[in-house]
Amino acid sequence: MKTVRLTAAQAMIRYIAAQKNEEGEAIIAGCWAIFGHGNVAGLGEALHGAKAYFPTWRGHNEQTMAHAAIAYAKQLGRKRTMMVSSSIGPGATNMVTAAALAHVNRLPVLLVPGDVFANRGPDPVLQQIEDFGDGTVSANDVFRPVTRYFDRISRPEHLLTALPRAFRILTDPADCGPVCLAFCQDVQAEAFDYPVSFFEPKIWRQRRIRPDLAELAAMAEAIKSAKRPVIVAGGGVHYSGASETLRRFAEAHNIPVTETQAGKSALPWDHPLNLGPIGVTGGEPANAVCAEADLILGVGTRFQDFTTGSWGLFAHPDRRIACLNVAAYDASKHNALPLLADARIGLSELSKALETFRVAAGVEGLKAAWFAAVDPLTEAPGGDGLPTDMQVIGAVQRASTEETVVICAAGSMPGELHKLWKSTRPMSYHMEYGFSCMGYEIAGAMGIKMAQPVRDVICFTGDGTYMMANSEMATAAMMGISFTVVVTDNRGYACINRLQMNTGGAEFNNLLEHTIHQQPSDIDFAAHAASMGARSVKVSSIAELEAALAKRGEVNGPYVIVIDTDPYPSSEPGGTWWDVGVPEVSERTQVTAARAAYEAKKASQRTD
Repeated sequence: MKTVRLTAAQAMIRYIAAQKNEEGEAIIAGCWAIFGHGNVAGLGEALHGAKAYFPTWRGHNEQTMAHAAIAYAKQLGRKRTMMVSSSIGPGATNMVTAAALAHVNRLPVLLVPGDVFANRGPDPVLQQIEDFGDGTVSANDVFRPVTRYFDRISRPEHLLTALPRAFRILTDPADCGPVCLAFCQDVQAEAFDYPVSFFEPKIWRQRRIRPDLAELAAMAEAIKSAKRPVIVAGGGVHYSGASETLRRFAEAHNIPVTETQAGKSALPWDHPLNLGPIGVTGGEPANAVCAEADLILGVGTRFQDFTTGSWGLFAHPDRRIACLNVAAYDASKHNALPLLADARIGLSELSKALETFRVAAGVEGLKAAWFAAVDPLTEAPGGDGLPTDMQVIGAVQRASTEETVVICAAGSMPGELHKLWKSTRPMSYHMEYGFSCMGYEIAGAMGIKMAQPVRDVICFTGDGTYMMANSEMATAAMMGISFTVVVTDNRGYACINRLQMNTGGAEFNNLLEHTIHQQPSDIDFAAHAASMGARSVKVSSIAELEAALAKRGEVNGPYVIVIDTDPYPSSEPGGTWWDVGVPEVSERTQVTAARAAYEAKKASQRTD
């Protein structure tokens, strides 16, 4: 057997660079890294040696570097992703939130934090967490519950098994998610005689699971027996590349389609059978049909509570849940009738099994009434007063093109965008709402633009989430990565402030005016962004916002537009109940009233 002598870190990078997808592209596009004592000597030297064919980028925060990598993977339909490396200690634990985000959203990312010394000679090393009862534990063990595969590389030869296992997870549609390879810092620098064959290029093909014939027959029979079936399209439609198949399926069998946050843009917004957003942030067409549906067919969805209205939306007394999903865990949730299959293959074969079956009931008129109610909300205001989130969305919508991708993650905008944004093509709506992670937006916009440089990326973020994680703005400016950020400054956490009020609570600790402070906050977000290298502007009206958006093509690097908005209004049409526990006991009458309303809604929650 022919061998080559390499350090473990060199071997890791050489192996990673040789792994390809079906298009012949490197699965791992490169490595985001912040070096510390836990990775600079071993992985740092290995990455330097590979820089001609495996790029390394330097970010400003480990969490947001990982967010960029995750957004990159999501925008490319999980066909490619990135590696993220940190030192041990706080650098590693900074990535835990990102790992959880990727896990919830079923997205691949390779996390390689440094770890303590395998030989334990210098224990305890700087930043080492010591478990008083378990000598094998390090800070990196916190990755175990938030990754799909965890391994600790404590010998150089561990890579021979760990790396293939890692890539199986990263490329498997059913098990896809984050991988953590905790890399002991002394082992990174140790040499080993690796088989040359280990580094030969390998193609990892996307497995397309075909449905079990019995499950297929049962699902077809259930649909044929239904009078008012409805489809819930989730993110799996995008990852399977099944948008066109979904359209043909819906048209062939006259079954209306609703879209989750992850599934939005699966069909064009104006397709007659696309009833639009579902659930808590949904619209009246989708929610009205779902409330009366006797069969709910989920396609590539995990039925999050925002989708199901905390399982109070599907109100038909004899309703059945069915789920076509590549993951058995998701396919069988809530006693669903499962069809374990790739979305594209599963829908195609299910359509064949249904033959000429078509649903008799139609959905005419629902969408026209909905848009008549909500379109005015996005129009430019005619009078004085701060603009609303809905009006900001309208301005961006009018400025958008076929190449536009909108991105958001948390706060007020996700709900309004789910309801109001009109997506024209698949993957033009990029919402991280599985983990609803504040701080994803700016780094995510950078990741999207790296994935698809020709796209016009527009990021919505509030002042609260901007303050949590804005440092990758400087990275994007340094790297010349162009995208637009619209900062809606409503002076606090307006979304949660409204939830606080809606559950009977007093305005407290959310908007800045209701927090303890000696000096009122007066942050100049445009100046702050400019200080990091972005081109920025503060606008005072929707008309000025539209004028600023029209100039975004002239900007190289990040472009930030700041606008003050009203923290209180939200679009009243649409939506459904969301289970947020209200106190049973309170001295405040508003809470008591909210509790009574909560109990009335709770009574309609389905647990079957």
